[in-house]
Amino acid sequence: MNGRRRPFAHWLNRHSLRFQLLARSLLILAALLMLIGVLQYVLMKDFLYRNEAESMSAAARGPLKDIMERFGIGIEHDNPGGANDGAENRRGPVFFLENTSFAFVGTDAGFIDITGANNGAISPKLSESDYTNVLTNRRSSNPSQPYRVVRDTEGTEQLLVFRPVGGPGGLNGIIQIGKPTAPLKAVVLQQLVIFAALSLGALTGGLALYLPVLRRTLKPLQQIVGTVERIGAGNLDERFPARQGQEEIDRLAESFNGMLGRLAASFEAEREAKEQMSRFIADASHELRTPLTSIHGFIEVLLRGAADKREQLYAALNSMHGESARIRKLVEDLLTLAKLDRAPGLMPRETRLDEVISEMEPHLRMLAGNRTLRFDLATGLRGMYDPDKIKQVILNLFQNAVQHTDPERGFIAVTLRSEGSSGCIAVTDNGPGIAEPHVPHLFDRFYRSDASRTRKHGGAGLGLSISKAIAEAHGGTVEVSSEAGRGSTFTLRLPLSVA
Repeated sequence: MNGRRRPFAHWLNRHSLRFQLLARSLLILAALLMLIGVLQYVLMKDFLYRNEAESMSAAARGPLKDIMERFGIGIEHDNPGGANDGAENRRGPVFFLENTSFAFVGTDAGFIDITGANNGAISPKLSESDYTNVLTNRRSSNPSQPYRVVRDTEGTEQLLVFRPVGGPGGLNGIIQIGKPTAPLKAVVLQQLVIFAALSLGALTGGLALYLPVLRRTLKPLQQIVGTVERIGAGNLDERFPARQGQEEIDRLAESFNGMLGRLAASFEAEREAKEQMSRFIADASHELRTPLTSIHGFIEVLLRGAADKREQLYAALNSMHGESARIRKLVEDLLTLAKLDRAPGLMPRETRLDEVISEMEPHLRMLAGNRTLRFDLATGLRGMYDPDKIKQVILNLFQNAVQHTDPERGFIAVTLRSEGSSGCIAVTDNGPGIAEPHVPHLFDRFYRSDASRTRKHGGAGLGLSISKAIAEAHGGTVEVSSEAGRGSTFTLRLPLSVA
């Protein structure tokens, strides 16, 4: 029973979209039908009144003269002394239309109620100004008011038509013909009742037909609601059907799908960021723990008596100095990365790249040792750079090449060239190269590709990450191309100034 009542209750919920659409549609339809009914009442009433007025005028054209003669109107001019006798002699049985009033309004005779004098319908009497206006209007070519609706002395509403008369014998004035409007109003009300009944039936039938149509129309929206209910933080792969045949619903579904895609990407990025942060903390902890453990061990050795032995004391102090320098370098690199992530803090100025490399050449040759070193620098390449940061990137890339080449047979080439709107600084070595699976991760923090790139040959794995951050702060990139066993090439691309 509850399952059957629930849909009906849903329709009666005034806050639901179904109820509001249904109620507003029915309200608009009812207002339109009411407006049509009012217009029908007014127009039909006027039509019936006009039609009745024309019928009354047409029916009264023939017998009016005879009726007036029988009542002796205007005979006084022919027989002043025997007007009453002539009227009595000529007055015979007069038959009038049922519920019809006749009256004559003349300039000489005044207002004469013809039917009222014979116990017929009472003729309403208007003011003299009204009759003057009626006479003027009726004599015009286009009378503006073919009839009037007034009440007689008994309160009966009558439809009046007027006929101006004039001619020989002094018969000048207006013939007024009236008929009660009650039968006409009854016809109009009857038609209005019929229209109201039909309208009510139309509303009821429309409601019965509109409910399933509305339910079917709102079905795509219900599907969207169901999809939203199924979507959770861990189910962002769910998507809304975007082709349901309704433009607005389809656009809404596409918008929701785009939002879900962005949310999924955001959650994925957040997950990766958390994983990277976890790895970063673990790697940083490992990198700091190792030299601290060494320093702690040397201090224990010294406390056990090695401090009294000069050779062991100097060896321990040298080792501790090296480990502390290593910690200091790691902390400085971490601070540098933190600053670059927050705000690069560059101090750019117009700089020639070949001059930057030339200034570094003596230092680079000293780091290369017995390795073969070659420079190939294009001149005139300039841009807005921070020279110290660019030198730091070049130094990181060069130290990476030095660490992974043979001290005697190693070969390192530093080249500077232009490619389109970019200046490219490439550092090429003939080291062991890098396996393809490791290439995408080389610029990750604390990443080392294999055992050969460990603490013995390299640092903590932050140099390439720092180089990438500095390049991106300048609007450039750092790229690597390598093949296992055939060396590697690291390329720094920087935007050049427009000449």
